[in-house]
Amino acid sequence: MSQDMSPATPREILICTVAGLLDGCRCVAVGAASPVPAAGAMLARALRDTAGEPPLRISVLGSEAHNFFTNGSAELFDAAGQGRIDAFFLGGGQIDRHGNINLVGVGDYPRSAPRWPGSFGSGYLYYVVPRVILYREEHSPRVFVDEVDFISTPGTSDPGVYRPGGPYALLTGKALFDFDKDKRGFRLASLHPDHTLEEVTAATGFAFDHDPDPATTPGPDAATLQLLRSRVMDELSETYPAFAAELRARIQTTDRKATA
Repeated sequence: MSQDMSPATPREILICTVAGLLDGCRCVAVGAASPVPAAGAMLARALRDTAGEPPLRISVLGSEAHNFFTNGSAELFDAAGQGRIDAFFLGGGQIDRHGNINLVGVGDYPRSAPRWPGSFGSGYLYYVVPRVILYREEHSPRVFVDEVDFISTPGTSDPGVYRPGGPYALLTGKALFDFDKDKRGFRLASLHPDHTLEEVTAATGFAFDHDPDPATTPGPDAATLQLLRSRVMDELSETYPAFAAELRARIQTTDRKATA
């Protein structure tokens, strides 16, 4: 990394990790209120453009400049059902060991409290999009539970159920996990810098497979970081101006600390 560029911030590492998870995809959709996944998709697109590789089509719902759909979520569902969406992102108020997600609320339904926005199209998209990346920046036992209180959509299905889609990976603020469909569970792929296996184990409410000495999530090289901080942040500002401004402010704070 060049001497005049500060190290990647934790969120920049998340964005770069998202970009790496999209390798091989042709078309990616990102839901509303998802600035890190959106930035990761934009970075993946920018990297391909820079390398002269086949383009990545991305659709960020709620964006005017970065959304090729003309009929909102209805068109997203149609495209996904036709196999034209390779990757999508889902979160959850709760996510359990089997990849089940809960977007409804905590406690016995229908008296769940608090109540969350609801499942919307997750039950459909989780089935038909082949590469669903679960993303939740908060990594705590209240989010990652052994069993969700309400299944908005299951992570796995019984044999014989037609399901080309399902969980591909789980990305949190502390680590990256792969999903093993045969074992119906998560395996730790890497720990983000400055986080330990003991910390992640304590923050996760379910058991997961892992190597004795887990890998560290790699950071971006200087060229990738420069692309993220220039073109991608400019593009992201159209849909998420506050998030882009906050990320830029954190980078400037890091720069001042590095030169103090």
